[in-house]
Amino acid sequence: MSAKSDSIKSILYALFANLSIAIAKAAAAFWTGSGAMLAEAIHSVADSCNQLLLLLGMSQSVKPPDAEHQLGYGKSIYFWSFLVAVILFSLGGMFSIYEGVHKFTNPQELSEPWIAISVLVFAIIAESASLWGCMRIVNKERRKRSLPLWFRESRSSELLVVFGEDVAALLGLALALLAVLTSAITGNPVYDAIGTMMIGGLLVVIAVVLAVEVKALLIGQGVETHLQEQMETFLLERYEIEQLYSLLTLQMGPGAMVAVKAKMRATGSEGELINAINRVERDFREAFPMASWLFFEPDNKDE
Repeated sequence: MSAKSDSIKSILYALFANLSIAIAKAAAAFWTGSGAMLAEAIHSVADSCNQLLLLLGMSQSVKPPDAEHQLGYGKSIYFWSFLVAVILFSLGGMFSIYEGVHKFTNPQELSEPWIAISVLVFAIIAESASLWGCMRIVNKERRKRSLPLWFRESRSSELLVVFGEDVAALLGLALALLAVLTSAITGNPVYDAIGTMMIGGLLVVIAVVLAVEVKALLIGQGVETHLQEQMETFLLERYEIEQLYSLLTLQMGPGAMVAVKAKMRATGSEGELINAINRVERDFREAFPMASWLFFEPDNKDE
C-alpha cells in the first residue's frame, strides 16, 4: 500500500470515529449539562471538520502542474494541515477554556452523570480503535525511530495531524471522565469546570506543537534524513560520478524536488556525457520514486 493510501486510511479511521463520538457526546452534554462533555463534543466536531479538510488537501496536492504552478500543488497539503492546527487551537481549545471559565463562575449541578460516563467510556473505546489504526501506519513509516523523533522528522503533515488529534482526543476523554466522575462523587460541579479548562489547555498545547511542525514544512524542508543519506550514498556509488558537490532536496507534499551538482567522469564526447547523466537520472528515479523533479548539473568545480 502506498504512503498516500495509508494516510487516507488513517484519516478515514479518525473521521468515522469522531463523527459517531461527536453525536454521542452532544446528546450526553444536553442531558447532563456537563461542560466537560460539551467541550469534548465541540472537540469531536472540530476533529471531524479537520479530517474533511485534510482529505481536501490531499486531493489538491496530487493535481498536475500547470502554467502558474509549474512544480505542482504538492505543498497545498501543508496549508490545510496548518489550518487544521489553527482550528484545533481556536474552535477546540479556546472554546473549551471559555466554557470551563463560564462553568466555574456559574456552576451547574450535573444531571444524570451516568449518561456522560457511559458515553465517555464508549468514546474512549472508539478513539482507541482510531489511534490503533493510526499507529499501525505510523509504525510502518517511523522505521524504528522513537515517536518523538518520528514526529520531528516526518514530512507527512496529514499523518502528523491525525496522530496529534488522536492523542489529544484520548487524553481529553480521560480528563473529561475524571472530571465527571469527581463531580458525581463529590456533588461539586466545580470539578467538571476545571476538567473543561484542562481539556482546553491540552488542545491549545497540541495545536501549537502541530502548527510549529507544519510551519517548517510550509517554509520548506528537505526530505527525511534517512532518505537524504540514501540518495547521497546512491550517487557516490555511481561509476559515472567522480565527485558529488551538492545534493539539495525539497519536500513538496507527496513528492520531492532534487537538485544534484557533480563532477562526471571523462567520457570522451559530449554525447557520452549526456548518456551517462541520463543513466544516473533514470536509475535515481527508479530508486527514489518520490523524486518528482530531478535537476542534474554537471560541473568541474564546486562554486
